[in-house]
Amino acid sequence: MRKWKRTRRRRKERPAEIIRLELCDLCGATFAEGEAVQGFVPDSSAVSPGNDCWDGLRRITACGPAHFAALRENYRHRPFTQEELWAAKIDRALTEGPPVLSLLELGCRTGLHEPDIRRAIAWHNEHLPPRTDL
Repeated sequence: MRKWKRTRRRRKERPAEIIRLELCDLCGATFAEGEAVQGFVPDSSAVSPGNDCWDGLRRITACGPAHFAALRENYRHRPFTQEELWAAKIDRALTEGPPVLSLLELGCRTGLHEPDIRRAIAWHNEHLPPRTDL
């Protein structure tokens, strides 16, 4: 007859709770996600990768109300340029999905008309950094 030893079952240790951190856009401090002060500000350089209705809005995160107010004030003084927003939409259309072959197709993917596309391209070309490899 075989004797079975009774062994103590070890209690399973619970994994440590994961604390998600946020980063203040102004001072760079890290803090728990639940302490963040967040909101949206108008910014013509911001486009949303998944939802066109958020284009032109930038999500800002701050460690407190004072830093949030300072960030909001900084963006309030930044000009909102429609051509910059259009250029960002065009860039998104050209870098995501299948290649765009024509202005008509680009217009369909961005919701822009040909004159707006041309204005956005002109704006983009005016704001390219100077070339140093010449």
